Amino acid sequence: MSACVPTRPTDPHQSNRSHQPHSPPSRGPLRSRIAGADVSASIAVFLIALPLSLGIALATGAPLQAGLVAAAVGGIVVGRLGGSPLQVSGPAAGLTVVTADLIHLYGWRTTCAITVLAGLSQLGLGCLRVARTALAVSPAIVHGMLAGIGVTIAVAQLHIVLGGTPQSAVLDNLRALPAQLAQLHPAALSMSALTLTLLFVWPRLPGRAGRLLRKAPAPLIAVAGATSTASLAGLTLPKVDLPSWSNHALAGRPEGPVLGLIAAVLTITLVCSVQSLLGAVAVDKLAAARPGLTGRVPRSDLDRELLGQGAANMVSGALGGLPVAGVAVRSTANVNSGAVSRNSTMLHGVLVVVAALLMVPLLELIPLASLAALVMAVGIQMVSLHHIRTVTRHREVLVYAVTTLGVVLFGVLEGVALGIAVAVAVALHRLTRTRITHTEEKGVHHVHVRGQLTFLAVPRLSRMLHHVPQGTDVVVELDGSFMDHAAYETLQDWQNTHTAQGGTVELTGRRAGIRIAEPGAPSEPHTGTDADDPEGAGDCRCRPWTAWRNHQCEWERPVPEPAADTGAGRVRGDGPDGSEDADITGGTEDSGDTRGTGRSGSPGNPGGPGSSGQSAAGVTGSAASEDPGSPDGSGRPGGTERPGSSGRAEDSDSPRARQSPTASTPSAPSTGSPSSAPYTGSASTDSPGGHHLARGISAFQRKTAPLVRGELARLAREGQRPVQLFLTCADSRLVTSMITSSGPGDLFVVRNVGNLVPLPGEESGDDSVAAAIEYAVDVLEVRSITVCGHSGCGAMQALINSEPGGAQTPLKRWLRHGMPSLERMADTERPWARLAGRRPADAVEQLCLTNVVQQLEHLRAHESVARALREGALELHGMYFHVGEAQAYLLTEAAGAEVFDHVPDAEDLRSPA
Repeated sequence: MSACVPTRPTDPHQSNRSHQPHSPPSRGPLRSRIAGADVSASIAVFLIALPLSLGIALATGAPLQAGLVAAAVGGIVVGRLGGSPLQVSGPAAGLTVVTADLIHLYGWRTTCAITVLAGLSQLGLGCLRVARTALAVSPAIVHGMLAGIGVTIAVAQLHIVLGGTPQSAVLDNLRALPAQLAQLHPAALSMSALTLTLLFVWPRLPGRAGRLLRKAPAPLIAVAGATSTASLAGLTLPKVDLPSWSNHALAGRPEGPVLGLIAAVLTITLVCSVQSLLGAVAVDKLAAARPGLTGRVPRSDLDRELLGQGAANMVSGALGGLPVAGVAVRSTANVNSGAVSRNSTMLHGVLVVVAALLMVPLLELIPLASLAALVMAVGIQMVSLHHIRTVTRHREVLVYAVTTLGVVLFGVLEGVALGIAVAVAVALHRLTRTRITHTEEKGVHHVHVRGQLTFLAVPRLSRMLHHVPQGTDVVVELDGSFMDHAAYETLQDWQNTHTAQGGTVELTGRRAGIRIAEPGAPSEPHTGTDADDPEGAGDCRCRPWTAWRNHQCEWERPVPEPAADTGAGRVRGDGPDGSEDADITGGTEDSGDTRGTGRSGSPGNPGGPGSSGQSAAGVTGSAASEDPGSPDGSGRPGGTERPGSSGRAEDSDSPRARQSPTASTPSAPSTGSPSSAPYTGSASTDSPGGHHLARGISAFQRKTAPLVRGELARLAREGQRPVQLFLTCADSRLVTSMITSSGPGDLFVVRNVGNLVPLPGEESGDDSVAAAIEYAVDVLEVRSITVCGHSGCGAMQALINSEPGGAQTPLKRWLRHGMPSLERMADTERPWARLAGRRPADAVEQLCLTNVVQQLEHLRAHESVARALREGALELHGMYFHVGEAQAYLLTEAAGAEVFDHVPDAEDLRSPA
């Protein structure tokens, strides 16, 4: 093995001990290195949080100190106790409407008490470990709730921007807007306009100077600019008024109707919890997208985060602060500013405390109109066009719209309840929607059922089946994934009645070749004639992908008895376990399957002119050297031999049998079917490869094309809209559509030797991979990118065996993009990527796993990918496919290490019902 192979201790998962046994562990210098990054990030977050906290307090009608209290408590308490290290908590715009309503109904002191009780409820939920349940809420409801809150905020703050006073209800604010426009206050309007202008222009400053200036947060610059202008111009405006802390109102005993107080507590608990938990998940994505941060910051513990939020709300409410929740703007700034631990969040809370105590004279210079403009901009941004496009694409725009309107017109709790009701109704509609059609083609009646077949569809199913004449041939195609007992009994009773009256019934699934067993029918393979099985599909237990080059199928030799059933062979060893009992019986004609069924003759006449005349392609050993469908047992009709062949099948161990799947396939045509005539359009089909290509194309045009033509026509009209970019190796054993159960239009696939992603600027004239990534992310707007490695990768073997120097062939020049993976594996400071449940088999498999992790880091360095990750519009996934086991593994993170874990079986993901 090459010297490039790294040496490791016996157990690579154990950390190296640098201290003597039985001695205290040494303290590394990590804490001091983290402190510098966290301090700079905390300052950036503080500069954003200060004006936003005052603005949100102004929008709720609470004392302005309450915003500062919530910001300080959210930073310190949640930062220390929460489960999301990089998420910043504080007063949230999403709670503005709820808090304003509570203050209007119950007063400030009772609102603080409600906040304390909501925190106590969050603590209880966190102890019950139900945080993941909050993620079950439809994203359309959450986004609709935030959009409704944003509209309410924007309409209310517009009055302050214009120099007036907002009303408590949205409709009242809209009705009062014409009168407010007739009585504009030029000073307030000018400061609001200046604030909005700076807020919009500052992040878009061009040039090198613009890049330097943009490091200062736009909210701080906007408020500071308006404050400076108002002070220098001597404008008379309502400004921030911070009373003495000695007069600050704390929580009091809750007063009001019990049911109303319970509803208020539940509302605060719901909004705070959902917003904080979803924010924690979003922060994990932002952290994963930042180069060098993966593995250093653990993923969020949602139950712990809920406990931290509950503790913060109890403290904030008791100290007279606003409700606390995770906030997106400050969390994004924290991650983008370089924070690497929870210290940055806590330091930002400390800075808020310092500002609240020492910067009161400076804060009292801020015009209220400037804060109102800042909060109004935040409210407008809560109505996200990206979210609207997403819910529209998933056909959930009705849920989004109802939730938004419900929040605007009735309130947050009522709007969310309406959204949940509509979401449940839409889900039930989709579950119970069933389309049943009846057509007749060439004397055969086709009943097509699309959708889930439940008891609700039984009346329509019975009515449609009643229209089928007695004694006719019927094909019932079930295009759905679920059939309940009532529908099954209805279909079974009708089938028994129809067959008793002389008719025939064939039940099929949504894919060609799948047959559903008839009641009481034996479990033997179907042995039909060409009338009911023209392709002979029922005779073969092979899967529909048997036409692939290296498919190996072995037929059971017929029993030498005169009455032996020679109408159908049996497949042996097709599945991984060698079982004969395959559930899919749709092998393709011309796929190399040995047929014993005559296509134009009868099943009992194997030697007739309708014999298959084909032996199995790529069969193992000599099991296909005799064919019950050929007179001389040679596998060729009439004993016709292929020119240059020996008249027998190649042994599986011979080079020819391993390289050519058509080694034993004759060129003489079958006389039974015109479709089996050899392709003569080009002389290249005389070669094994050309003949195999022509047979495959012919089988596709006859069998597959009619089934997918409608879907491909739709894709041709609408264009491709794949949801995933799948980047994998060019190895012929990886069939992406098979291992991902995908079809046309699902995957945008990029394949190369070694599934490599060159770093930007390292392509050396070949930008094909970078161009594909940019096209997929920016044009096709894929939602995820998967890098898939596999076992036995020749590129990784070549990397390990590579020696320095020598001729720079194209392959060597390409494989240099894999050298960072080799260096990563040799780095003793980094834990090895590993498989769940076992160690990698050898150095090649270890490098295959490491290469997936390294190429994901290369992906993050591409500008389009990094931008989409920051916006939360893209996810990255690592995947490893073990060819010999037919097992897929997905990359996860466990205790800071990269672990490729098993993908659950489809049966495990299905609900018990």
